[in-house]
Amino acid sequence: MKSLFDTTSFKCSKLVTKNYSTSFSLAVYMLSPNIRGAIYSIYGFVRFADEIVDSFHDYDKEKLINDFEKEYYKAMEMGISLNPILNSFQHTVKQYNITDDLVQAFLKSMKLDLVKSTYNTQTEYEDYIYGSADVVGLMCLKVFVNGKTEKYEQLKHEAMRLGSAFQKVNFLRDLKDDNLVLNRNYFPGVDLNTFDENSKTAIINEIEEDFRIAYQGIVKLPIEAQFGVYTAFVYYKKLLKKLKNTPSNQIGNSRIRVSNYTKAGLLAQSFVTYKLKLV
Repeated sequence: MKSLFDTTSFKCSKLVTKNYSTSFSLAVYMLSPNIRGAIYSIYGFVRFADEIVDSFHDYDKEKLINDFEKEYYKAMEMGISLNPILNSFQHTVKQYNITDDLVQAFLKSMKLDLVKSTYNTQTEYEDYIYGSADVVGLMCLKVFVNGKTEKYEQLKHEAMRLGSAFQKVNFLRDLKDDNLVLNRNYFPGVDLNTFDENSKTAIINEIEEDFRIAYQGIVKLPIEAQFGVYTAFVYYKKLLKKLKNTPSNQIGNSRIRVSNYTKAGLLAQSFVTYKLKLV
């Protein structure tokens, strides 16, 4: 029965989300139940592509990502894939009118990670972030507004800035692994081997401006999505604050985290703020 396979596929995407990101999984759980499955499917798709280029060092990454892309388009054509992650994602793409330019921009940035290690200009930096993060925010926004074009266009800019903020926080948090393990430097004009307070402050100021603009969109989101997105916003703001209070040399030598205990406290804080209509 196809419906049972589809249900199982969405459950697999949910499992991927829970196993790879407790913070994102928590935020998704704060969304309305009728849109959670779609967001899980988006996360599953982007997580698998990201894992290919970041983690599968003993395998032919280029072949894997190309095969992943081919299987996705085959799923779009046939309306089914035996890869449950692709099967659930293609359903979401069709249901919420996620345009192919968003998928292609994402895959382009993933493929760049196979061949490019340094981003020397602001344009290169912004193009990579657009493909790796902004378009993911736009895919989610398609779900939040139920595919409605007018509402999507109204919130598009703020959704992109939120995606940018999240990605830049991730870059800063993962500075050690990106530099020492993957040999990547996404920040133009920054020498990661001599990463200092001035460089850190400039990056944080940039992220804080992204968050400021993104918040203006969060308050305009449909009720089904607002609390979940606000929860993710609060978590990343907390992570940024922790990075801000961490010496630059320590950021370059360790991965900064927010404890599960703190995450629980942030959830409670977010819930109270939301219920008091302070969002």
